Amino acid sequence: MRIDVLNGVNLDLLGRRDPARYGEGSLQDLETQVYAWARKLGVQARCRQTNHEGEYVEFLHAALDNADALIVNPGAWTHYSWAIRDALEPFSGPVVEVHLSDIDAREEWRRHSVLEGLTAGRVVGEGVDGYRRALELLAELGDA
Repeated sequence: MRIDVLNGVNLDLLGRRDPARYGEGSLQDLETQVYAWARKLGVQARCRQTNHEGEYVEFLHAALDNADALIVNPGAWTHYSWAIRDALEPFSGPVVEVHLSDIDAREEWRRHSVLEGLTAGRVVGEGVDGYRRALELLAELGDA
């Protein structure tokens, strides 16, 4: 199973943004951990990050032909980018939405996801371990 892990806006600032909320590790630390977890689960992961919404849309377009499943963390775009939703909609494999912080317990505007209804699962508030959980969910779906 090929899984694209697509991180969006400001995820490159991990380790510099509020560590109590997002953890102390960097994006590189996160990606290294994702690759290790993927190997243990027998799946192939590819991590990508951008701060440009159009490039994120291009990542989603590329995934149509190059990935069997997705882990998506669009960051703040989660709450308002209909362009990202529209780009995700034709993807036929399972998708898990991940957020490091518990967006359901934060500001009201963060509690809405435009991706709702397009994902097979959602993991929030588990920090970096949320990516492990998402990989496990997708590996289980792949075995089904």
